[in-house]
Amino acid sequence: MVNNDLKKKFGDKIKRLRNNRGLSQEELAYKSGLHRTQITLIENGHRCPRLDTIYKLASALQVKPQRLLPDYK
Repeated sequence: MVNNDLKKKFGDKIKRLRNNRGLSQEELAYKSGLHRTQITLIENGHRCPRLDTIYKLASALQVKPQRLLPDYK
């Protein structure tokens, strides 16, 4: 099971990249093919995304999937 701190760090990274690109949650949802509610849950650390979701988000944010992963310590 993924711990809450790791989910929160992942969500923070998604939010930071989204904001840096000037995208709303709705725009990111559209570009990634996800629902806006799912974006909100991920950004707030309430949902642990599946691997395919990580790839969809990476594509929508135009980054490599590994860039979305928080540093592991």
